[in-house]
Amino acid sequence: MKLFVSVGLFALCAALPCTAVRAESLRCNGQIASEGDSRLSLVYKCGEPLLKDIYCATVYAPRTGRPTHEGFVVQPGVCVPMEEWLYDRGPGNLMATVRFREGVVQTITYGQGPR
Repeated sequence: MKLFVSVGLFALCAALPCTAVRAESLRCNGQIASEGDSRLSLVYKCGEPLLKDIYCATVYAPRTGRPTHEGFVVQPGVCVPMEEWLYDRGPGNLMATVRFREGVVQTITYGQGPR
């Protein structure tokens, strides 16, 4: 009976759409940089980027008081320092944008270039 239940649960889970977010990684010089790496680790693995951008991202917080259709409100005067590094991966490869939050790789995305 346990085997039947286990197989049934496995089949149910396999049939459901995958909602987990897959982390991207960046292959450089035979090494892999991924989410959670530090800036120092990324420079060690991939070298200096083509471009760097540093900006202050707006912080959103849950709205308090009466509920409205706007679930979040901008916190005035509060921001989080962010960095984006652009890597040109050579001919035939998409450019990679690495986003840092508090000095740690938050995301790695691929595309044509800066937006």
